[in-house]
Amino acid sequence: MSATSHGTTPYYYVPAESRHPVMAAIGLGFVIAGAGNWVNGHTWGMYLLFVGIAWWLCVLYQWFGDAIRESEQGLYSHRIDLSYRWSMSWFIFSEVMFFGAFFTALWWARAHSLPALGSLDNAILWPDFKAVWPSVEMGATASPAGIVEPFQTVGPFWLPTINTALLLTSGVTLTIAHHALQADQRSKCIRFMWMTVVLGIVFLCVQGYEYFHLYTELNLKLNSGTYGSTFYMLTGFHGLHVFIGMLMLLVITLRLQKGHFTAKKHFGFEGAAWYWHFVDVVWLGLYILVYWM
Repeated sequence: MSATSHGTTPYYYVPAESRHPVMAAIGLGFVIAGAGNWVNGHTWGMYLLFVGIAWWLCVLYQWFGDAIRESEQGLYSHRIDLSYRWSMSWFIFSEVMFFGAFFTALWWARAHSLPALGSLDNAILWPDFKAVWPSVEMGATASPAGIVEPFQTVGPFWLPTINTALLLTSGVTLTIAHHALQADQRSKCIRFMWMTVVLGIVFLCVQGYEYFHLYTELNLKLNSGTYGSTFYMLTGFHGLHVFIGMLMLLVITLRLQKGHFTAKKHFGFEGAAWYWHFVDVVWLGLYILVYWM
């Protein structure tokens, strides 16, 4: 259902009733139930989790496909374009708050919890504890409860620095692609978009290798005290966002190859670019606060 104001572009567009929200909720329910039971030792939970993920991805594929077809049919007016922009802006804001919570947890542990544990009041309870962040001596003899296995911390060289260069470069290639699209240079835009996607994939591969090195050689795990939990929470969730952003850019690149988007109308491209630049900025914060400080 739609109404026109001036010309053929709908002033607003109301799609027909859709099953997608309910089906997506069912898939998400399978994911939550499967993950919860798997964590609690029920093997069948793993299979339910994978079924839920597959279900959810199929629903999203169909749902996004409908939105793409509506856009390519010219059903989206300026007002709908604005609604998408505001929605993406609020989504990125929620992501900022998400990472802000974990950055705050890291700051609180270092600036408040650690000094409190190392104060004179606790010296009698934990005489061997050293209130130093980070320290390669953190472990069973240095943790207050004496339950953390010895581990080594990680510095910025070289894998994190390589990944920083990869993400910064990807931001540049994405910007070049955007300017090329605005200049109606589709071939150039597609080339630089593929560069951006490849850089994102390489980043994930480097991070995976880094995790393997930390786990096997430095014994740094998620349960390695506050240092390990905050390290993997921040870098791991950022890696998940890189993966999601890379998929978004991949879909946009494939759509560009099919002739979608124009020099004047390409918010799908812009929304993915906003998200990717957000991921770049978050990584710079991680690189400084987690690896250097």
